[in-house]
Amino acid sequence: MNQGRLVGRTALVTGAAAGIGRAVADRFLAEGARVVYADRDHEGAVEAAGTGPHGRPLTVDIADEASVERGFAELAEAGWRPDVVVANAGVQLFGQDAKVGDLDLEVWRRTIEVNLTGTFLTLKHAVRSLQVCGGGSIIVTGSPTALNGEGQDFSAYSSSKAGGHGLARAAAAAYASDGIRVNVVVPGYTETPLVTTISDDPDARAAIVGRIPLGRAGTARDVEGIMVFLASEDGAFATGAEFRVDGGMTTL
Repeated sequence: MNQGRLVGRTALVTGAAAGIGRAVADRFLAEGARVVYADRDHEGAVEAAGTGPHGRPLTVDIADEASVERGFAELAEAGWRPDVVVANAGVQLFGQDAKVGDLDLEVWRRTIEVNLTGTFLTLKHAVRSLQVCGGGSIIVTGSPTALNGEGQDFSAYSSSKAGGHGLARAAAAAYASDGIRVNVVVPGYTETPLVTTISDDPDARAAIVGRIPLGRAGTARDVEGIMVFLASEDGAFATGAEFRVDGGMTTL
């Protein structure tokens, strides 16, 4: 543990009960950080955090400002004020999200509420925590749908993710003088519980993987390394940037 790249840091990862969030939180722990496993799923967060002294569960609804504010206050009171925050939690409403002309307003509202407003609330309270720490790193989990036409059938999701990319750029510029770095990591098609609707359909999966130049689906493990880089001193001069971990999908 004491040989890791994140020794001495305290990290908070939202959506840490499963998928990319869980993998990143576990990797941060292995790299020596104290890690807050934040999620709406209380039991999932508790299970993911484990029983060791360096993992801590936090039940939080990122779309509810009172919940987010309460969570950061609880951590500060316990001496767990984070200097690394990964805004990873999100939703993709498969079977409900659609092309613009077919999209139901409630699906739009729910997606924006979690993915964009939730990211905003996470960043709002994260920058306050990092200012007290004297700086640190914020990482937003983005999407190729924010960059190209991959999300034509997911209008709400694509829009929410594009908003998150823009929010990260604005925050990077606004808080650079406070020593706060804000970057976006853009995973491509990554097989996690979020995309079981696709991964369980052989034809749908084959169609997506066929558009990935490296010829395979991504895994949560593929995303861990760039997250560690951005959380550590190795990424000290990176801010306002998008780091694509998509097997080349967005090059096409």
